Amino acid sequence: MKANKIGNKIAKVRKEQNMSQAQLAQLLFISPQAVGKWERGESFPDIATLDRLAEILNVDLNYFSENLQTLENASTSKVINATKEQEQKESKEVDTSDRPERPLLINFSGSALAKTDLAGVRLANRKFVGSDLRDSDFSNADLTGSLFKGSDVREANFTRANLTDCTFSALDLSNASFIKATLVRTEFSASELGGVKFMDAELVDVKLVRADLRKTVFVDCIFNGVDFKYSDLSGLCLDGHIFMDVNFSNAALNNVSFKGAVFRNVSFRPAFALTNRYYKTLQTICFDGAVMDKLTYAALKGVGVDLSKVTTI
Repeated sequence: MKANKIGNKIAKVRKEQNMSQAQLAQLLFISPQAVGKWERGESFPDIATLDRLAEILNVDLNYFSENLQTLENASTSKVINATKEQEQKESKEVDTSDRPERPLLINFSGSALAKTDLAGVRLANRKFVGSDLRDSDFSNADLTGSLFKGSDVREANFTRANLTDCTFSALDLSNASFIKATLVRTEFSASELGGVKFMDAELVDVKLVRADLRKTVFVDCIFNGVDFKYSDLSGLCLDGHIFMDVNFSNAALNNVSFKGAVFRNVSFRPAFALTNRYYKTLQTICFDGAVMDKLTYAALKGVGVDLSKVTTI
């Protein structure tokens, strides 16, 4: 049995769950290229990663283990079987095999959790409404699908946290950190984001709607499918970032700097009529040294934006 057998199985169950290679890679904290190599049979994951894969893809480890004999030595296979036998023995001893996992501690609304250490915990689908979360540590936590609303989240640490499908609404997030966080379909709306740090992060299908971003810090970020609708970016420095399928329509863009940035399929035009005021706003944006596709270039050129120092691709 070859490595591509395992790769085919990974690809099959990933597609059945409507998960992209990039999304799977984010959950495993690896690159999408590594997942691609597995699925093409060019390499295969180690035992620990296979165990994590089985958990994420909701399959039994035996789904993969039958293919491991020819990829690793026989002793490794024995370790897997011994581990499974021990787990089954322990499960029978405590008689919990038929008991479903009970979702405990779902609602943290109204909680006083300032300066609380929640690093590395699993908090998927939790609610933090009207809570005091100032200076709390959520680094490396799994917060998938959680709701943060009407809370004090100033100076909170979300470094490397999984924030897939999270909602941050009507919050004070001043000086919070989102360094290398997983931001997929995450929504930030009507919130104070002054001093917030987004660093070394890829924002995928993220919504930054009705947000004050004038003092937000973005460093080495990739914006993929991000919507900035009705947000205030006035005076913001976004030099050198990458923007793909991004929507800036109806955003406040006075004196924004995009020096050296890369643009692919990016819209700056409002959804409805282009007013004289918005027309003048677009002309205050600096695109010096930027690189953009021809359609984005044409859309901006058509409204009189200075693109004399822009390169098209």
